Amino acid sequence: MRFVTPVALALALAMTGGAISAPAFAAKKEEKKAGPKLNVSPEVIKSLQVAQKAAEAQDFAGAKAALADADTKAVSNDDKYQIGAIKLNTSIGAKDAALQSEALTQMLDSGLTPPEQAGQFNAIAADQAMGAKNYDLAIKRGQAALAAGYKPEAVNPTIAQAYFGKAGTANPSVEPQRSLNQQGLAALKAAADAMKAAGQQPPAQWYQIGVSRAATAKLPEVTEWAKAAYAAQPSGENLRTLIRLFQQANPNISNRENLDVLRLMAASGGLVVAGDFVEYAETASKLGIYGEVKSAIDAGRAKGAVSASQGSETYQAAVAKISGDKSTLGAAEADAKKAANGKIAAATADAYLGYGDYAKAASMFDLAKQKGGVDADEVSTRMGIAKTLGGDLPAAKAAFQSVQGGARKQIADLWIAYLATKGA
Repeated sequence: MRFVTPVALALALAMTGGAISAPAFAAKKEEKKAGPKLNVSPEVIKSLQVAQKAAEAQDFAGAKAALADADTKAVSNDDKYQIGAIKLNTSIGAKDAALQSEALTQMLDSGLTPPEQAGQFNAIAADQAMGAKNYDLAIKRGQAALAAGYKPEAVNPTIAQAYFGKAGTANPSVEPQRSLNQQGLAALKAAADAMKAAGQQPPAQWYQIGVSRAATAKLPEVTEWAKAAYAAQPSGENLRTLIRLFQQANPNISNRENLDVLRLMAASGGLVVAGDFVEYAETASKLGIYGEVKSAIDAGRAKGAVSASQGSETYQAAVAKISGDKSTLGAAEADAKKAANGKIAAATADAYLGYGDYAKAASMFDLAKQKGGVDADEVSTRMGIAKTLGGDLPAAKAAFQSVQGGARKQIADLWIAYLATKGA
């Protein structure tokens, strides 16, 4: 009786546990290739003949019993490989995942798996080990699949998830958990890079997982993951993450700089919870930009994020000053034009920006820059904001690109990243 070689498996690797979703790959029909030449023990052959005949008759219980008997008689790697091959085919017919895992392990451990099947078999075995939360085995099999040249975009997510599983959630910022998270992130990045090299877009979820893991483990690469997450899915939520990381990394930025960061959160839809809107309003209040205090709280209330009592004192104080403040703007414009420097023009522009009069704000910022004596980077940043909110995106981008250095340069770059999602 002739033994068959294991059938070609058209199985797309899928992640177990839902933490990382691997891309689906179209099943490709493969030609059956001859297996290795084996010298199988006569007693094993007898048991395998029984197993194969039972499997062909759909008697999978009988096939499994005969395979178990064959295992007791195996004395060589040839025996083990051939038993594994029959187990594998039986497992596919019986739809038995546990038997399939056993078969693959037996074949791979025999050292006789054909090179053209070693990558796929190791990849599937890695996935199954991950499903069983055998993280070390999943990593070992995944790395063997990569070494055999099997789809890095499919195998690396399994390896990443196994490292994350080993790291767990306790004390992620200390060793060895920190290193395990780093290794998991390296595997996840390799998967994303492989997909991009193949002309495919990695799932945005991968980058979000990268941000989460890097942040909890306090890894410096968290910002790079956040940038990639925003590029993959330019949502207000992902930009909010980038902005909050910037604030954490720059705790000493001024209120004036922070206001321009919060303005970006507002423009991109990144103001989410009450604290976001109240922070925005309170920062504007400290700088005397009363129109923006009102608009920030109004937006939070309209969204249902801010209650009537939250930020109410700041809100009422600003509302009481708005009428009088607006009445001075005409005279301030005139004074700005006569002034020896641009300080009055810049302050007037700030007020107009807070009231949503973006055309006048841009005009005053331009005057401030012409007259000089002001923080050029701040004026350029705010010119860019006025142009962005006014809809002139090319001019906004040019203004942000003129910002030269320091925290202001980083703020301008965040705005430029936002403009890129709008086609600018």
